[in-house]
Amino acid sequence: MPEYDLTDLDKRIWLDELEDFVPQRVLDVHTHIYRWAFDLDPDKSRGPGASGIGAYFPEVTWELAEKVDEALMPGRIMERLAFPYPFPYPCDFEAANTYVSAETSKGNSSRGLMLVNPGMSAAEIKGTIKRTGLIGFKPYRFYSSTGDAVECRINDFLPEHQIAVADQLGLIIMMHLSKRDGIAHPHNIEDIRRLSEKYPNVKWILAHCARSYSAWAIEKAATHLRGLHNVWYDTSTVCESDALDALYTGVGIDRVMYGSDDMIGPMRGKYITFGKAWSYLSPSNHSLSLVHCDAQMTFIRYEQLRAMKRGARQIGLTTAQREALFYGTARALLDSCRLTLDSAP
Repeated sequence: MPEYDLTDLDKRIWLDELEDFVPQRVLDVHTHIYRWAFDLDPDKSRGPGASGIGAYFPEVTWELAEKVDEALMPGRIMERLAFPYPFPYPCDFEAANTYVSAETSKGNSSRGLMLVNPGMSAAEIKGTIKRTGLIGFKPYRFYSSTGDAVECRINDFLPEHQIAVADQLGLIIMMHLSKRDGIAHPHNIEDIRRLSEKYPNVKWILAHCARSYSAWAIEKAATHLRGLHNVWYDTSTVCESDALDALYTGVGIDRVMYGSDDMIGPMRGKYITFGKAWSYLSPSNHSLSLVHCDAQMTFIRYEQLRAMKRGARQIGLTTAQREALFYGTARALLDSCRLTLDSAP
């Protein structure tokens, strides 16, 4: 039985709560396409990834992504912005980028991003972009040159010579922010404002609602971010409706795009928040007594979609806004990259 087979609970949630919310066309801007084999750590079977993607989704092909989407969102026409999974060092970056390019090419109008680390030169990055046809970068905090993946700044894991390449070619940067306070940290606000102004042709996507899993972080940052013409946001794995509401109202619904974070989305559980923290709650990592209720867990993706829907109650999404949230905004963004690349020297 595949992990993404629907239970009766899943089916009820889809039919009763989500089917009328998700439009017919969907462009998922946050999909990981990878092989666990690209994680070259000889001890990875004892690491934190072993019980998650290592156990459930060790190899993600384009065909698997299609099967998961058809199971979880039946009847939808899917496109994707895909990129490798950012395994910690040692990681086979070349193989990961070659693989995501080959798999994404099966998706017609879908596109992909390359996984980067600070040691890559501008020439190396340009060569990979030219060879693979990928349209941007996926940096990650694990690769920080400071060795601190928790409190590093953007330029610690994405140096400016790489941002300059993205600016020259008009590429996307999928940014997963660091720091315990996420986007609320003054350094992240300062860095995003400075870099988006200095490199106006870069298209920034701030993943996970700018790493604001609960509302307080984006509430604090939104006034500083609203109006930045080259910054967008994805909703991947954010499961709190107040966080989505704060994003929609704080930066504008026209800057927000659907993302799933697959193959995290089809895992069961929910990202929960408390205080100024957030964590993944799964069927196997808690000791809650749930005899008083139905203790089954549904997919993280369904919890996220519930939050996206309920978070929009205040603004009252029109049909056009809902279609843009799931498709139109992302499609225009990806198409703009292709036009820029085609005209690049």
